Amino acid sequence: MKKIHIAIVAMGLLASACNKSLLDTQPHDKYTDETFWRTPEAANAALTGCYSVLRNDGIYGGKGSNNATALWEETMSPNAYYKTNGMAYNSIASGQQMPSSGGIISSRYADCYGGIGRCNTFLKKVDEVPGMDEAQKKIMKGQALFLRGFYYFTIQNYYGGVPLILDPPDMNTQSKLPRNKREEVIAQVIKDLDDAAAVLPLTYGATDKGRATKGAAMALKARVLLYEASPLLNPGNDAAKWAAAAAAAKAVMDLGGTGYGLFANYRNLFLKANENNKEVIFDVQYMFPNQGNSFDLICSQYNSNAPLLGLAQAYYMKNGLPITDPASGYDATKPYLNRDPRLQGTITFPTDMYQGKKVDSSRFAITGYGVKKFSVYDTLAPAQADKDLKGGQSEINFIVLRYADILMMYAEAQNEAAGPDATVYAALNQLRDRVGMPRFNPGLSKDDMRREIRHERRVEFAGEGLYYNDIRRWKTAETELNTEIYDFAGKVLEKRTFNPKRDYWWPIPQGEKDLNPNLEQNPGY
Repeated sequence: MKKIHIAIVAMGLLASACNKSLLDTQPHDKYTDETFWRTPEAANAALTGCYSVLRNDGIYGGKGSNNATALWEETMSPNAYYKTNGMAYNSIASGQQMPSSGGIISSRYADCYGGIGRCNTFLKKVDEVPGMDEAQKKIMKGQALFLRGFYYFTIQNYYGGVPLILDPPDMNTQSKLPRNKREEVIAQVIKDLDDAAAVLPLTYGATDKGRATKGAAMALKARVLLYEASPLLNPGNDAAKWAAAAAAAKAVMDLGGTGYGLFANYRNLFLKANENNKEVIFDVQYMFPNQGNSFDLICSQYNSNAPLLGLAQAYYMKNGLPITDPASGYDATKPYLNRDPRLQGTITFPTDMYQGKKVDSSRFAITGYGVKKFSVYDTLAPAQADKDLKGGQSEINFIVLRYADILMMYAEAQNEAAGPDATVYAALNQLRDRVGMPRFNPGLSKDDMRREIRHERRVEFAGEGLYYNDIRRWKTAETELNTEIYDFAGKVLEKRTFNPKRDYWWPIPQGEKDLNPNLEQNPGY
């Protein structure tokens, strides 16, 4: 078995000639809470259910026939544009989100709690299962703790403090709970990840790809601490928080027995043939027909994650200079020549070759640009099997945490904590070496290095849904999202706005407030 799949438990009706069966009041066509937790197989199915929420529309998507939540995350940032406002993504990008907007605002909240509820139930009930190997049970608990930490980190990252619930779902006791402080939620996230890391293995066998490992728990903790140290959540610039984030990332870098490292080819890192490579620390697994996604359809046809001119212009020239530098050699008549190879590895542009044909401005009509990452489609004509992938038929895994991000997190946190020492350069230069870009010049100031790190994050992770949260945590969204956005030819597509007093946090969905009036709304909504 290549990947984790949603478990489908086939139930057969019990047949018996014994008359006493007439007195049996247990339902035979479905499980109850009392009858489910009886076998190790049932426990494994329940744990798989904890993972399956990752593919819900509110997290990374895949369950909807044409859903690609993971790719649409980018459209809330200055990197991309979702013209038709599916799932309210463009409402957020343009500062028009409201408690009643629905879409991702309501589904993310609900799906995070759906995942939390499943994890809480598993952690409570798995000890009741007879005949389970204790060592295996401990590992399974570690996976549930990792996932609960992930869901709580995700929900607080967008809405702030939320009710902190650690017991299985119970409407009688939980439906009117007020919001906990965000710091209390984060404390639980870190505890869950530490507890998970203490019991999870470094690796699994070939049949368990996609399960959370010790490295995944440590890497997610590094991301949590990096966010906590950043200006949005650390306005006093407490250096100790930056140092803690740097130490957490360094612990992953020093973790032996995992084989983590950078995959040799940047573009090929995101292809189906190279899934589960050494750079992948944790990903969301897909397999058609069990559960696919629509990444290929979105990238090649719908273009609903259309890159913007600002992103294309952000990539440096091959000599390491920005295109605005007179010494860079940039030629406006040949704007994509001699650029950082990550540009061509991430997006397609007019004059590029895509699916065996030269791209013109009508191929991706929304902005003139398309996306290659997380798609089988690239320069050459597609293989016969991939010529016309429909909604839900794509299989490329979505990478949530990769080793390049660990290097970037370490560099950012260490620079803020101690300045641009040799270890900061060493981490960043690994990324530059992979794509044949010049190494960073020694002697940069802390401020100069910060600017380079933020630029490097943008181009390294373009299309991966990280930049929106980066500009939020850096508190630069009020600048980067208060501007016009442009297509490839410089035509204005719309004027975006961002209210710094309100828009750094999403509203608590109106439907949730209707169910629980004790949920205090975020300021400005």
